[in-house]
Amino acid sequence: MRETPEELNKLQSLLGSSLSGSTAHLRSIVEGRTITAAQLTEVLTGMCTLALSTVTAKGEPRISGADGHFLHGRWHFGTARNAAKARHLAARPAASVAHMRGEDLGVFTHGTVEELNPEDAETTADWQELLAYLKDFYGDDAFDWNREVVYYRLNPHWMTVYAPDLDKLTGT
Repeated sequence: MRETPEELNKLQSLLGSSLSGSTAHLRSIVEGRTITAAQLTEVLTGMCTLALSTVTAKGEPRISGADGHFLHGRWHFGTARNAAKARHLAARPAASVAHMRGEDLGVFTHGTVEELNPEDAETTADWQELLAYLKDFYGDDAFDWNREVVYYRLNPHWMTVYAPDLDKLTGT
């Protein structure tokens, strides 16, 4: 878990406001079958496969897979700089992601992406921290980290979690 107490509080607030502002139908499915922000950060470790939804210039939805890493209460993911989803996100940064593990876990997030390693900009402390994490996870020489791949952070404005059995997720 890499989240600070402030990040956990912010995530918990987001989870609460997202669920309370959702439709009665969604609330009937999720209420009583969810987990706290702290529990979520304990479950979402390592690489989590994401279904990433972007939008084309014609307003058509596109979905693709991405390696997701849940760090500091937000999703981080990357793709090739020349990928269609990179073009979509550069022009229209709104995105949705879903991470599902069968019927045991569903994490659904809507927000706006922020590019963490623009090719033509100086690197930030956020990128340096993420890069160290990614190199540790994938290996130092997995990519040309500056030219081959672009990484994003999804800044969420809505997130809900379906997790009916925490013990099943944590193996306890």
